[in-house]
Amino acid sequence: MDLFDYMRNNKLEKESPLASRLRPRTLEEVVGQEHIIGKDKLLYRAIKADKLSSIIFYGPPGTGKTTLAKVIAGTTSSIFKQINATSSGKKDMELVVAEAKDSLGMYGKRTILFIDEIHRFNKSQQDYLLPFVEDGTIVLIGATTENPYFEVNSALISRSIVFELKPLDKEDIKILLLRAVTDEERGLGAYKVKLHDDALEFLADVANGDARSALNAIELGVLTTERSEHDGLIHITIEVASECIQKRALKYDKNGDNHYDTISAFIKSMRGSDPDAAVYYLARMLYAGEQVTFIARRIMICAAEDVGNADPNALVVAVSASQAVERIGMPEAQIILAQAAAYVASAPKSNSAVKAIEAAMKVVGTEKTAAIPTYLQDAHYKGAEKLGHGIGYKYAHDYKNHYVKQQYLPDEIKDYKFYIPSDNGYEKTIQEYFRKIKEEA
Repeated sequence: MDLFDYMRNNKLEKESPLASRLRPRTLEEVVGQEHIIGKDKLLYRAIKADKLSSIIFYGPPGTGKTTLAKVIAGTTSSIFKQINATSSGKKDMELVVAEAKDSLGMYGKRTILFIDEIHRFNKSQQDYLLPFVEDGTIVLIGATTENPYFEVNSALISRSIVFELKPLDKEDIKILLLRAVTDEERGLGAYKVKLHDDALEFLADVANGDARSALNAIELGVLTTERSEHDGLIHITIEVASECIQKRALKYDKNGDNHYDTISAFIKSMRGSDPDAAVYYLARMLYAGEQVTFIARRIMICAAEDVGNADPNALVVAVSASQAVERIGMPEAQIILAQAAAYVASAPKSNSAVKAIEAAMKVVGTEKTAAIPTYLQDAHYKGAEKLGHGIGYKYAHDYKNHYVKQQYLPDEIKDYKFYIPSDNGYEKTIQEYFRKIKEEA
């Protein structure tokens, strides 16, 4: 065993995990979350001025909730206390409150109480904090991976500012990984690590915005990889990286051809009514770390373009899925996306809506702008009395089936047909509806 290996096996085993050692000590060291801690943002100014009010940090694991609390602890002149709702109870809070009252009364110092996983406290535990947050005995910092508007007492929410933390960008994760292998004081720089470019890209991709996951993987690689006899370095290759994060390195570059090939296959599988293929390509994208919001957008487009009114609920399902994945995040978001993709793939298909708008756009773009029939124009300012309708307008609700034969297109294109319902799914019902009301008019 050489000197480097001796240091590695003895020092690293005794130290706290890399993700903990590398926690930023100042706001300037924090990577990402510019939308809330940029220099012109409220939270940045409040931390710098030591004028914090109660706040709730909300976001997926590994996005920096505890990190920001630690930065505040190192920046503020207030007394900082921390508890975890998974292992603490009301007695722990009572002790903190008692000490906070003493500190405020004897020294004029406020107490900041950081509660990690605050959503784990039940309603009565959360209620206990209310009067002390209200009167300023404590300044609360809560951290949660769950939507606080559903999981945290509404009275506490009303007395706090909620800051949502986003998954870190790929470039942010790369910055942290490079910091980890070069920082000799708190990172792995003393152990002579060579992080290969493809391994860096891979780890930054599959971490899916979770800094802790990426740092745990690189630390495991350094702890378990033999030093090269050739150059004396620990080489973190893509093979080592994939073992450390327990994910196979798929050929999937989110900015390259494979990205477009996979999303193309995904869309064509939904369009082609093959839910098995759609879910398979969905799994490939998720496994490779594709953004769930990007996938959700493609499902919504497919629901409108390829299903349309053959099953109007397809778009409802797709939009609901898009909203849900943003609130929930991974890994549960994969279930929601699978449901939406399978629904769209299984729905009857029609491209009548997209053909209609394409045809209408072509006419608008190539033909002379036609005059809107006078009786369809807004007549409020023209002296008409009934609901602003132009003279000669027939009000559909006054007729049988709420339909009356009337020309709505301009004279020049009055015989054009843009939307032609297909014989598939609900559009067949639309066809029957039009046939009935026109026959009875």
